Amino acid sequence: MTDAPSLAFLGVRAVISSPVMRELMDTVRRVAQTSATVLIEGESGSGKEIVARAIHHFSLRVARPWVDVSCAALPEHLMESELFGYEKGAFSGADGAKPGLFELADRGTLFLDEIGELPPRMQVKLLRVLDGVPYYRLGGVRKVGVDVRVVAATNQALEAMVKAGAFRGDLYHRLSQIPIRVPPLRERREDILPLAEYFLQEHNPGLRFSGSAKRRLCEYSWPGNVRELRNVVARAVVLSYGAEVEVADLPVVICGDTPAGSAKAGAGPEGTLDDMERRMIQDALARASGHRQRAAEHLGISRRTLSRKLRMYAMEEPVESWAS
Repeated sequence: MTDAPSLAFLGVRAVISSPVMRELMDTVRRVAQTSATVLIEGESGSGKEIVARAIHHFSLRVARPWVDVSCAALPEHLMESELFGYEKGAFSGADGAKPGLFELADRGTLFLDEIGELPPRMQVKLLRVLDGVPYYRLGGVRKVGVDVRVVAATNQALEAMVKAGAFRGDLYHRLSQIPIRVPPLRERREDILPLAEYFLQEHNPGLRFSGSAKRRLCEYSWPGNVRELRNVVARAVVLSYGAEVEVADLPVVICGDTPAGSAKAGAGPEGTLDDMERRMIQDALARASGHRQRAAEHLGISRRTLSRKLRMYAMEEPVESWAS
């Protein structure tokens, strides 16, 4: 078992072991005492939501509501009504008034995950609300004013999106009053074993890792970060025999990856990090018989993010090969 400290933020436990993560949490404690908007940046699965929850946990708003939403999970035609609410009769099926997420988070914290997926029209409205301008519910005639601390997160390079015209520059600067970068797992290898052992104890307290399995876990580059590690441990628990998780119980990509500190970090005999991510996507789609929603759930990402990665890796064709 690891002696790394395990903290709970709104019911979700976080294992903090590496110096870089301890320093990050010290920053979070200081930031939490302010009302500044925070933009958390980092790769998918690196722990951005844990950081967001910690900000609320250490803030003066901790006794107030915590509301979280993934911008990628909200259909564009429902996004405005979900965020800002609607009045009875605003559209077909609106049989009664409904407060939006901003109202539900009043005097608390609203966590907007995958903020880079926010459509341009909604970016304008969000900017006005962040500037303290009251807004109307959909179909409403009375303005609503809220006191909400917004924390946003993204796995995209928003600054590059601003330069490309895909994200509003004024909204980016408003969101990033205090930017926090969550390092990927490969940059904080001291966290790998404590996290792996924590996940192992969650699934089967009687199991332990063999010495060779520990070495392989530490050498792997973890392109899927903590989320991938959690899934690997869960799989190993199912496949292992006896009292130890052996190397043979780990995925082949981990057993064959290049050790840390090699001449070309993150690019072993299996290829670059992009190559590994591409194979992870292919493997998830194969196991889901081509069904994108199930594959996205297995990978721990939204379907919209999966679709974007399929386009990025030119994996969309032939269309007939993917189930919808």
